[in-house]
Amino acid sequence: MMEEDKKMLSESEDYSKELDVAVRAMQMACFLYQKVQDTLVSKSRCNDQVEFKDENSLLTIAGWSVQAIVSWILSQCLGSENISILAKGDVQTLCKSNASELLEAVVKTVNECISEAPRFGVQEHKSALGTSEVLELLSHCNSVWAPSARFWVLGPIDDTLGFVNGDQYAVSLSLIEAGEVVLGVLGCPNYPMKKEWLSYNHSYQRIISMLTPTTSETWNKGCVIYAKKSSGKAWMQPVLHVNKKFVWPNHAKQVSISSIDNPALANFCETVDKANSSHSFTEGLALSVGLSKQPLRARGAMKYVAIAHGNAEVFMKFARASYKEKIWDHAAGVIIIEEAGGIVTDVRGDPLDFSKGLYLEGLDRGIVACAGATLHEKIIDAIDASWSSSCL
Repeated sequence: MMEEDKKMLSESEDYSKELDVAVRAMQMACFLYQKVQDTLVSKSRCNDQVEFKDENSLLTIAGWSVQAIVSWILSQCLGSENISILAKGDVQTLCKSNASELLEAVVKTVNECISEAPRFGVQEHKSALGTSEVLELLSHCNSVWAPSARFWVLGPIDDTLGFVNGDQYAVSLSLIEAGEVVLGVLGCPNYPMKKEWLSYNHSYQRIISMLTPTTSETWNKGCVIYAKKSSGKAWMQPVLHVNKKFVWPNHAKQVSISSIDNPALANFCETVDKANSSHSFTEGLALSVGLSKQPLRARGAMKYVAIAHGNAEVFMKFARASYKEKIWDHAAGVIIIEEAGGIVTDVRGDPLDFSKGLYLEGLDRGIVACAGATLHEKIIDAIDASWSSSCL
């Protein structure tokens, strides 16, 4: 074997253990969130309004619980001394006297989820975790950014409205070393089985999926999609192995980008939320490069999944000048697309910079993700030609 081949093989084998553990962590996180989402959807059918923003809500409890569970799995499998996690929320919030009920609910939820750990190939804890142990796990999620350090970045639910309405959302976990993303996992509990369903309300997707014949390829309980640096591959597998043919540790299938490079045939993803993205500019830009198909409205990280899975070829996002992109919204998606064969850059064509802290500081105007170089080049050229009319 040539020395260069040996080096590539060695690099591809790096982070295999970390990736395996991260996949299991995201599967457990998705499992918990699925249960909470089903509860919220059921409540919304009985009430005119669902309260989900107050600190004692199910969503808040689930968010803290997922942080503790991810911290627990990483610590159990990789050693707690090596675990530093950047995540949303300050653990001191749970230590206040008026948060005792919330903390009690989090501890209860964490223990309930950990009892299911063997389903995901993780050994169950011998005894229930106490309050102090859960707070200790959450303390790992309050790490301070340092450019040269090794950090896990845990992304919370990326579309709260989608979650509460029973629609699309994702959670993410990535590992960053010295400012470079070395592995990423996206948990997608409601990712649809067909790309056309990306534009449908999830309640409609559920009805259609019930009418669709079940096959060995049917993943009706969501999926996780993941990749690691220098592997040249991205993989997808179900959150739950509901089919008897699925045998742990995984029933993964490799995913890769679409081969379509003709704009007229390409599917274009855009965000659902208009608050931090200019739909009018992206639509005009799409027309200028010949992206004539109706855009797929993808919530949160679904646009990254759609491209890596070959369900779409293009995604563009141009935020308002005051908006800062958070690294946990992009880190996992970027490495997954790149290892699947795609390209993600800013509008100058430069790679996204994850070395500056919690935000993509210095991001040039926006983000462009494509299935191939031909489409990417056309879009970058079109942005340069029309940016002065963007009003961004």
